[in-house]
Amino acid sequence: MNKAELVESVQKNLGASKAEAERAVAAVIDSIKVGLKKSKNVQLIGFGTFKVAERAARMGVNPKTGQKIKIKKSKTVKFSAGKDLKSKI
Repeated sequence: MNKAELVESVQKNLGASKAEAERAVAAVIDSIKVGLKKSKNVQLIGFGTFKVAERAARMGVNPKTGQKIKIKKSKTVKFSAGKDLKSKI
């Protein structure tokens, strides 16, 4: 399911217009982004948890040239599915 399909599903479930459904989906996504930036953890009971994780600096290889390169440390987002979501899959 992509974002457009999610908007369509929300529209059907709410009985709302497409514009309202798009605003609702965008609001949820933006709220998750703000929560991750602010507290580094967003927990949706029954669905799952989004967490900010740090990747350590490491050595990598350029696949084109085979040359070793240093990859800087970075941040990423990890998702852990909740109990209810796991049981439905």
